[in-house]
Amino acid sequence: MVMLVMKLHHKKTMKRYIYFQLLAAVALFLSACVNHPDVPSSSKEAKCLPAIFPDYCDVTVPCNIAPLNFMLPADEYEACIARFTTSDGRQQTYGDGVKVMIPESEWQSMLSVSKGKGMKVEVWGKKGDEWLSFQPFEIRVAEEPIDEYISYRLIEPSYVAWSFMEISQRNLTSFDETQVFNNEITCNDIKKGQCINCHSYQNYKTGNMLFHVRLANGGTVIVNDGKVSRVNMKRDYTISGGVYPAWHPKAKLIAFSTNKTRQAFHTLNPNKIEVYDLASDLILYDVTTDSVSIVSNDSTLLEVYPTWSPDGKYLYYCKSAPLPEEMQGQDIRTTYEKVQYNLYRRSFDVSTHNFGDEELVYDAASQDKSVTLPRISPDGRYLLFAQGRYGCFHIRHSDGDIVCMPLDGENATPLDLSKFNSDGFADSYPSWSSNGHWLMCSSRREDTNFSRVYFSYFNNGKVEKAFMLPQEDPEQNTFRMKCYNRPEFMVEPVRTSVDEFSKVFDK
Repeated sequence: MVMLVMKLHHKKTMKRYIYFQLLAAVALFLSACVNHPDVPSSSKEAKCLPAIFPDYCDVTVPCNIAPLNFMLPADEYEACIARFTTSDGRQQTYGDGVKVMIPESEWQSMLSVSKGKGMKVEVWGKKGDEWLSFQPFEIRVAEEPIDEYISYRLIEPSYVAWSFMEISQRNLTSFDETQVFNNEITCNDIKKGQCINCHSYQNYKTGNMLFHVRLANGGTVIVNDGKVSRVNMKRDYTISGGVYPAWHPKAKLIAFSTNKTRQAFHTLNPNKIEVYDLASDLILYDVTTDSVSIVSNDSTLLEVYPTWSPDGKYLYYCKSAPLPEEMQGQDIRTTYEKVQYNLYRRSFDVSTHNFGDEELVYDAASQDKSVTLPRISPDGRYLLFAQGRYGCFHIRHSDGDIVCMPLDGENATPLDLSKFNSDGFADSYPSWSSNGHWLMCSSRREDTNFSRVYFSYFNNGKVEKAFMLPQEDPEQNTFRMKCYNRPEFMVEPVRTSVDEFSKVFDK
């Protein structure tokens, strides 16, 4: 029976694969038929920027990013034409219905010419028999490239169908997306289900990486110098196996939080899902010896989201502030809005695996805030994290924002990230590119339900306007009914195949 279910799952996955391969082939054929329309001979001046989707007006992009294809609203316009003028005066027009879709080769040529400068974009939209000409905008092209790859978990926003999810990787210089792992292939216990999450890489490379599996086939799948294994980190002295991970940058060591995580679902609260911990501690896993040691296990407080400094000399993590005395011991379902996390760190000796005393880095609770998901910039100068009023899962909180502050002083002032954050929508899962010039986050700013990937240019503490992950068809950003969860930068693709990963579940 188990084998039959596995075969059915595999058959369904193969059908989906073939379907998307056919779509890709059709898209490739259509892209070969490039349309270079003439701009309108006459038009009415609109005196405003075009309401394009995604919004790429006046953004700064990497010199190696995929084409920024966009569209005008189909319910308002019948056609769209855009003219791009590079810094050396070359011009090219694009338009196919209400969409502007640029061939990769032509786009890369425009990026190359405009590197360190920019290109002017003029847009015309047709309403009835009249063309409107919008105010031109600029796409600035930074000299610094972005890491070629990112990976993310694709999941439905409601968590109702959480057994049907995948970890995928995307080439940012093109539109190529491939699966790292598909949940359905090894989910042979339908009633119990299986969850995959928390993919992590050592120094942005994929030869040493991991992702976590919960419920059916539970454990942590680790790639160690290209060799795949499934590890059970649960010990008699830990509350669970490893959950939220962080690879040490110089050693075969992984810091984890161990968690007893729960979810609550609201009917009236706009923050529809609440994720909280009943308990959480910190552990250190030695990949070479398969040993687990305790970093911190305060039974009265919650410790979560470890991350290493780039030199590996400090472990940063989040720790809950003590609840008011009258609330201690109460059911967390009645106190979750009072749980707030501060940011701490401990020094680390890689030769002895010993940790130093706890140091408070950022006191969020004193500001009636809660901090999660810290990340240190590759040069060690800046601290990036997600922040909301309470809790540890800000991707579900409408007040969730990204904060960045210098690490060169006790009273460092947070940087202005107003161009990166949204206003009143959840922003979370922040991370740095390997060169420290690009920020990435997951945000629900388009419709409150679906989280999508956004980038911003970071240069010497200055942050430029965020832009959405480009897609070959700009409408994919609306018709793909999946959330982009926990996006991570990579300098190379995951080369371990889905089949290789699936074999560790047979052992």
